[in-house]
Amino acid sequence: MRQSSVVPDSKLPGVGTTIFTVMSKLAADCGAINLSQGFPDFQAEPSLFEATWRAMREGRNQYPPMAGVPELRSAIGDKVAESYAAEYDMDSEITVTAGATQAIFTAIAAFVRSGDEVIVFEPVYDSYVPAIETVGGRAMYASLRFPDYRPDWAQVRALLSPRSRMIIVNSPHNPTGSVLAAEDLDRLAELTRGTGIVVLADEVYEHIVFDGVRHQSMAGHPELAARSIVVSSFGKTYHITGWKIGYVLAAADLMAEFRKVHQFNVFTVNTPCQLGIAEYMRDASRHLGLAAFYEAKREFFRRQLLNSRFELLDCRGTYFQLARFRAIADLPDREFAHWLTREVGVAAIPLSAFYHDGRDDRVLRFCFAKQEATLAAAGERLRSI
Repeated sequence: MRQSSVVPDSKLPGVGTTIFTVMSKLAADCGAINLSQGFPDFQAEPSLFEATWRAMREGRNQYPPMAGVPELRSAIGDKVAESYAAEYDMDSEITVTAGATQAIFTAIAAFVRSGDEVIVFEPVYDSYVPAIETVGGRAMYASLRFPDYRPDWAQVRALLSPRSRMIIVNSPHNPTGSVLAAEDLDRLAELTRGTGIVVLADEVYEHIVFDGVRHQSMAGHPELAARSIVVSSFGKTYHITGWKIGYVLAAADLMAEFRKVHQFNVFTVNTPCQLGIAEYMRDASRHLGLAAFYEAKREFFRRQLLNSRFELLDCRGTYFQLARFRAIADLPDREFAHWLTREVGVAAIPLSAFYHDGRDDRVLRFCFAKQEATLAAAGERLRSI
């Protein structure tokens, strides 16, 4: 292995390989069923691939516009208007991104400056804080408290300061599956009213909400929409996480700043996949039916664990199920997750990985975006301990 002659002064000295990579590699090494990383083990519909291949054959293979092809931005605008009664201009307020993670990093880079503070909610998805720290910002941690993982808005108020530049919200929430209610958006609007705070709303699981609950999008709340960068993902909606295509909604003046960074850190997103998705989106049932599709998978997986010693927590959205294992072992969650992978043959994510201080409630996150055969096999193993 070659040794560099330069000693890097790391911007992220405390950051190593993500827990998702670690657990997926361990699952592969052990031949375990991988319920750790959040991706489906089934294919999207062939018509999506056919639409994409058609665009390639028709010669749509060169650079698209920086903001995304008009066909896709128009389709996004139509979907958002139908879903949230919110009108976004396709030319100045909608941008197609190389997945949600790029969109989130770009938004943080565009608005957060050295010394600014960004409020995040723990357990916090792992890409937020490194992005904040890369641009010189400081993460301020609010708690989503076990076991229902609801926000404490009084705590958020206490964290606000003249240095507060951004609040990042994630609903439906990864990793907990909790969902913000309409009153939560009203409280957020009250707290940010009259400030220069930007709300970054990670809504990639917007169409995966259960039990008849309606997703409360920042786009559908007029006061918050005026200060929000709203991020979503086609990867989660259409079972194509590897395509890495998402989008951002924002008021024109905010979007202008977002695009200043976007054009230089990715510029644009591959043309034929954008066109394939635009055609596929014409049938609204493909995203409107997603909640029922995944609710059935949630119920199937929960039935697999009914006679186990895991304690299932509420799951109101996303395709992740949390389970407490205190009745099984008193190990730290990372140790238990490794033991479960090696000895039982099922990989999951320890929830302490989503806390900056390693808080450990002895909870694991399982992904149920899998075929029933996969979930049944995992359930059989999990019931055996």
